[in-house]
Amino acid sequence: MKKIAIYGKGGIGKSTTAANLSAALAGLGHRVMQIGCDPKADSTCLLMNGRQVPTILDILREQKGDIRLDDMVFPGFGGVLCAECGGPTPGVGCAGRGIIASFEKLESLKAYQVYRPDVVIYDVLGDVVCGGFAMPLRKGYAEDIYIVTSGEKMSLFAARNIAKAVEQFKGRGYAQLKGVILNARGIENESEIVKAAAGEMRTEVVAEIPRDPTIQICEAINATVIQGAPDTPLADRYRMLAAAIAD
Repeated sequence: MKKIAIYGKGGIGKSTTAANLSAALAGLGHRVMQIGCDPKADSTCLLMNGRQVPTILDILREQKGDIRLDDMVFPGFGGVLCAECGGPTPGVGCAGRGIIASFEKLESLKAYQVYRPDVVIYDVLGDVVCGGFAMPLRKGYAEDIYIVTSGEKMSLFAARNIAKAVEQFKGRGYAQLKGVILNARGIENESEIVKAAAGEMRTEVVAEIPRDPTIQICEAINATVIQGAPDTPLADRYRMLAAAIAD
């Protein structure tokens, strides 16, 4: 089982990248599980064709009696298993604690043993790498970390901070940084800028996703590019990324 966490600055296209990666991995024959770790609970929306699934925290708060895995894990496009941690009521409670509670519940129900996914993808909120948001970095969860960034200054600033945090965790035998995914914004010399930054972080750019209106067209119909535009060059980019990560 390969366990991957995807981090990056908020709004950089992390969830879109994660969903397309999951769909592409499923298309390559892998059994995939994607776990959204953002209180907005929108990580798996494209895989569920626009449906927002009940979050694990909502189930824990509201459901009485026995809770089953199929109350909180839902099959989406390509058979991808979709789960959302969710979060507390806005302004009340700690979203990081919600991630911890969700992970513990999945473990207590033996989710990984029951579903036996080949790949688990954790889609983690923004550039927060402390408390519950650092859970995917800890031993027993993700082994490989990928950072989504553009060539924009603040996006790269966040990427460098995430890389530093991952380096600290690696010293304890936890997850390690495996690469950077460039989600392009179309700025001048963007590829060269991000490659240089990746070198400073002692890693490499594993994929370049071009700025392409196909993404917005597919999102408008609540689909990943893999589902909504499977024969496009952009879909091929996601498949190449999936193949590289699977290897």
